[in-house]
Amino acid sequence: MEFDAPDYSTEGIENFLKFIETENIYDMFDHKELYCYGYYNENEILGIIATTGRNHICLLFVDKACHRRGIATKLFSEALKYRNKDEKITVHSSPYAFPIYRHWGFIADNEEQLVDGMRFIPMTYDK
Repeated sequence: MEFDAPDYSTEGIENFLKFIETENIYDMFDHKELYCYGYYNENEILGIIATTGRNHICLLFVDKACHRRGIATKLFSEALKYRNKDEKITVHSSPYAFPIYRHWGFIADNEEQLVDGMRFIPMTYDK
């Protein structure tokens, strides 16, 4: 919440928390709608990337103490292995994460959006 919540309204925070509720996550797993990849140090999870379908990044988080160590890049590389290569990869990037997505080659598709209280920049990766 430290990195995204400052850009969200109360409505946005509530919608985000609903999305990541355990029951919702399990339901998406059960219906093969959500795929997650984690980065671990022994039994401790340091980062996660999740996609809806195989080509839309819906979550990307790295432990604050581990930022700028290449973990997000490794997670993105792992997710790339399993994508549907006939489709572009998309993300609704938070303003905080925008620079890393741009660094990876994502292109902004539009200006910053505000939907359901959440601020994001729609982006596409086509490599």
